[in-house]
Amino acid sequence: MNRPSAFAGKSNRFISASVLAAVVGLLLLTIVFGSWYTVDQGERGVKLRYGAIVGIAEPGLNFKVPFVDTVEHVSVQNQTILYDRVESYSKDQQPATLRVSVSYRVPESSVEELYSQYGTIEKMVDRLVSRKLPDEVKNVFGRYTAISAIQDRTRLGIDINETLKKSVVGPVTIDSVQVEDVTFSDAYEQSIEKRMMAEVEIQTKRQNLETERINAEITVTQAKAQADSALAKAQAEAEAIRVRGVAEGDAIKARGEALKQNAILISLTQAEKWNGVLPTTMVPGNAVPFLNLKPNSGND
Repeated sequence: MNRPSAFAGKSNRFISASVLAAVVGLLLLTIVFGSWYTVDQGERGVKLRYGAIVGIAEPGLNFKVPFVDTVEHVSVQNQTILYDRVESYSKDQQPATLRVSVSYRVPESSVEELYSQYGTIEKMVDRLVSRKLPDEVKNVFGRYTAISAIQDRTRLGIDINETLKKSVVGPVTIDSVQVEDVTFSDAYEQSIEKRMMAEVEIQTKRQNLETERINAEITVTQAKAQADSALAKAQAEAEAIRVRGVAEGDAIKARGEALKQNAILISLTQAEKWNGVLPTTMVPGNAVPFLNLKPNSGND
């Protein structure tokens, strides 16, 4: 009767020892594996001891006290949040809906401040960005007319970006604000489209008029160039005629002077031009050209 009781007691003690060993082993494993942790490159670790911040862990392998220290991971990478329907009014009282995206990041030096004041990035964004963005968009958009907001959306985005950066003060950096879309009522958008088409048509007509003016100026310039060329040519021809006339006059004058000074040269010129045929008709009393019929006194 006593043997089964003794066996049962040994069995219970063995089970208890096994459970204890398993608990101790599990505890040791927990201590070993719970004493280290890793932080990704795009994060920083907020090290807490009993809930109080005791340091900021850099990327890589880090160590902590098991069961005492805990680590909260905070991203320092750029993030984007989209505000799909931000309602506003233009300067000319036209209701509009804007889609705006905001790119932001938590500076590495502000991780501790972020966790101390807000706990998480989401809570920080909600309080610093999401609550201020609609008012800042309304203030800036209200300085634009509906048409100018559409035609100069880039400038609108720059103004909203600068305004939001100035208004958001805290452990966050606003990298950029983009106005991705501006939507008005269907009726107003149709009226804007018609107005823009009219402006395009007017601009096209202005360009056509400018083209015609330039073409006319080109035609006038070409005609003037041709007229100047013709005038220059006529002047050149006139000058050539004048020079030839002066030359011919000088030649005649020189020839007349030569003939005047030498009477024999006249006869020589006549002889050069005579064809050797005697005239068939003679006027009484006139001499036969180039024939001297008087006897030579030297041959009498």
